[in-house]
Amino acid sequence: MKNICAVIVLAFVFIFNLGTTAIAQEEHQHHDKKETTVVQTKDAAVSTSQIVDTKVTASIKKIVEKYLQLKNALVKDNTKDAAASGKEIVEEMETLDKSFLTDEQKKLYEDVEEDAREHAEHIGENAGNIEHQREHFDMLSNDLYDLVKEFGSGQVLYKDFCPMYNDKKGAIWLSETKEIKNPYYGKKMMTCGSVKEEIK
Repeated sequence: MKNICAVIVLAFVFIFNLGTTAIAQEEHQHHDKKETTVVQTKDAAVSTSQIVDTKVTASIKKIVEKYLQLKNALVKDNTKDAAASGKEIVEEMETLDKSFLTDEQKKLYEDVEEDAREHAEHIGENAGNIEHQREHFDMLSNDLYDLVKEFGSGQVLYKDFCPMYNDKKGAIWLSETKEIKNPYYGKKMMTCGSVKEEIK
């Protein structure tokens, strides 16, 4: 009788352990699925933000290309080409798709865009008045620098500085080369200035 009771107790313990192990394994598998889901969701979020940044940078790159055309026109003292580039900057800004921007990026872009567009419009409307164009190019350069630092430009740029412009207060501009070609003085002082920053 004792043997039968012992066998029944052992059988009960064995069956109980099997049930507990099965439940534990099921809970562990369920937990693993939860972790996998969370990781996959985070990866998807990262991928989406990378796509957004790529599209934003591509749009900013078009604006920067027009800005560099403007800068090169001022280097050559060519007010007509500078005016054309100013108008093209305005067009690029108007067609930029803001739906790819996060709320924070959109706010920053719109803050800069309003000023940058105004300066580009002045440059576009003042062919023949290179001094006025250069005054607005000074302010436009600061706006473009802010955009490039926030969104990138898809290329290496150099932040250059002329210490003489604006009654020796100085002014910056962005360039695609390390070689100094001053858009504020053109042929008068072509090499006045220095590279202050490389922007990648």
